[in-house]
Amino acid sequence: MWGDIAIAFLLAFIVTFMATPYTIKIARKVGAVSIEKDERRMHKKAMPKFGGPAVILGFLVAVSYLLIVMSLENKIDLFGSEQYGMKLLGMFLGIIVISVFCIVDDIITIKPLVKLAGQVLAAIIVVTFGIRIDEITPAFLQTEELKELFSIILTVGWIVGVTNAINLIDGLDGLSAGISVISSVSLLIIFVLNGSPLISILLVTAISGALVGFLPFNFSPAKTFIGDTGSNFLGFSLSIISILGVAKTYTAVVIVLPLLALGLPIFDTVWAIIRRLIKGKSIKAIFRPDKGHLHHLIVSRGFSQKQAVLILYGIGATFGLFAIITLESGIWKALSFLLMVIVALGLGYKNFQSEKVETQRYECIQCKYIYNPKSRK
Repeated sequence: MWGDIAIAFLLAFIVTFMATPYTIKIARKVGAVSIEKDERRMHKKAMPKFGGPAVILGFLVAVSYLLIVMSLENKIDLFGSEQYGMKLLGMFLGIIVISVFCIVDDIITIKPLVKLAGQVLAAIIVVTFGIRIDEITPAFLQTEELKELFSIILTVGWIVGVTNAINLIDGLDGLSAGISVISSVSLLIIFVLNGSPLISILLVTAISGALVGFLPFNFSPAKTFIGDTGSNFLGFSLSIISILGVAKTYTAVVIVLPLLALGLPIFDTVWAIIRRLIKGKSIKAIFRPDKGHLHHLIVSRGFSQKQAVLILYGIGATFGLFAIITLESGIWKALSFLLMVIVALGLGYKNFQSEKVETQRYECIQCKYIYNPKSRK
């Protein structure tokens, strides 16, 4: 197993790393370039935003190669009782659909509702091919028809929700890619500890490798952005892999562990929906961008973009560790770990802020001395 895991990571890494420079050239030719248009934008110059296809290519090459080789070696049965062949076909078709919508969006920009329709369509395709959350059934649903309908709605909602969660957090150099790496590694550890199907382990490893191959071009100062194509692919794929990975786990964990591992983008998205509803007082307000995301708030406190990204990496890693500790040692140990982290951050943040204020005060004094209007210097 570990040899296959190493192949999944390295092959995805190499393909993505080698393909990304080509996507930068393609982005400039087709017009997939992000240009600063409003104060929400953190970058100050035109930037290619077509890194997504390189990540998708690395993922698909690694997964396809391993599926073929492992089938020949009889290590995996794609057409057995679990029908992983059909489920993967549905996942790949969904990736194609969501990529088509998002590539168009990266080049010419489409309306949010049109992109949402593409996400829902891709999710429905996945559900049609047998990927469902069917371990959670409310007691009041007595008939099989209602249980199946609830499963379909829950699965589509989960896929579309996580897809948008990763997409919305994509606001700083290396942010969505780095957070997705942390979430992927967290899910990988959970799958290994939980005895999850090998296919889910290989899928999440391939995503991790592809993202690590892309990050050198995306971390601050970025040479390219992952774009809507990449961020939607990441959320879409991670939502599906999380279902495949914990499908045989006891009921509560089916949603809780992936929810924790993907906690940061999910929390940011839920808070964005609540914030926009309260502020805009209409459903349409949900689709209006604002500067209330976590990365905007951290930067507004005086931190640099790179510092903000590292802070959010730490928060994302804390969510992932909380999920892992919950699985391995129980909720009380996980809560005590979280409490210790909060206390440490609270104490350290106060000291860091005081130093920051002193530095800003010193700079202000220097500015007043140099640019004193009366002295005309």
